[in-house]
Amino acid sequence: MPSAAVLVIGNEILSGKVVDTNSPYLARELRELGVDLVRILTIPDEIDLIASEVRAMSEAYDFVFTSGGIGPTHDDVTLDAIAQAFDRPIVESASMMERMERAQGGKPPNESQRKMALIPRDSVLIDSGDLWFPVVVVENVHIFPGIPELLQKKFQSIRERFRGDPFHLRRVYVTLREHDIAHSLNDLLGDFPELMLGSYPRIAEEHYRVLLTLESRDDAYLERATASLLERLPSDGVHKVE
Repeated sequence: MPSAAVLVIGNEILSGKVVDTNSPYLARELRELGVDLVRILTIPDEIDLIASEVRAMSEAYDFVFTSGGIGPTHDDVTLDAIAQAFDRPIVESASMMERMERAQGGKPPNESQRKMALIPRDSVLIDSGDLWFPVVVVENVHIFPGIPELLQKKFQSIRERFRGDPFHLRRVYVTLREHDIAHSLNDLLGDFPELMLGSYPRIAEEHYRVLLTLESRDDAYLERATASLLERLPSDGVHKVE
């Protein structure tokens, strides 16, 4: 069961000027792939801080994903920080320069664009679909842009590299209040201790009051747990099961 951490980089996220949608996206994707996302952290555009967190995450988790800070402007310092984290020099990638020039129809990159070709030495470059800019990987750190559309395209192009043992999910929509079913949920976990059970009250929903989620990597185990839950609840207390 591989583990992962996401490092969101950007002053704009911490100031509230931009809403982070990348970490929720990665959380959903990794869950579907069977990767345990253990940590999400948001930090400012500070080289020493980025380097420190990247190094710690790299040592603690199987996969690390960074979001943001790889563009051509002054505050794009992620690649420099990751180079520092692994004590590698920054070098100009001939491969990335060629990719950039091809993408521009043979026009040489300008100075701002050349900055985007400066990467940690011995980085691995993975083609990312129809985008000229590859996914840059240093050790177990996968470096993604902050622009959600680009991050999603890049991740989709390499997502199968991270596939583990996926979770199976059942949803049970309950018309009773949470305090009315708490004892049934506790008893269920007593019989199915490996079940991942979530209980989420809803206020504004018309047809149900609590959403229950049951998850397991073992589909047969999940089916038995779901059947056991339904036996513990009154038949008129369940709106639907998905």
